[in-house]
Amino acid sequence: MPGPQGNALLPFSRHRGRRPYLVLPRECTLPAPRLPAGRTWSRYERRLWRDLWRSPQASQWDESFGPAVASYVMFSVAIWGGRATAWQAQEARHLADRLGLTPAGMAARGWALEDAS
Repeated sequence: MPGPQGNALLPFSRHRGRRPYLVLPRECTLPAPRLPAGRTWSRYERRLWRDLWRSPQASQWDESFGPAVASYVMFSVAIWGGRATAWQAQEARHLADRLGLTPAGMAARGWALEDAS
C-alpha cells in the first residue's frame, strides 16, 4: 500500500512532480583545470581528463570536481587495463553516476543532452 501523496502546491512537499531538465550543451568550452599533482599521469590519462572536461556534463562542474574526475580517470584506466580490484570498479561506477556520466546519473541531476538533429 503506497504512502500519502505529496502536494505539489505546498512549498515543503517532497512531491514536486517532474522537474524540467537542464539541457546541456554539446561540448563544454571552458578550459580544463590542471591534473592534480602527486603522481605521473600517462598520455592516455591526460587525454581522458581533457575529454571528460570537454563533455557536456563538465559544463556543470567547477574545479572542486577535479579530485572526483581524477579518481574516475585512474579507476577507469585500471579497469580497462585489467588491473582494477572489485572496489575500484564499484567506485568508478559510483563516480560515473555522481558526475552525471551515465544515463541514470544524468536523470538524477535533471540533465538532458542537446538534441543531435
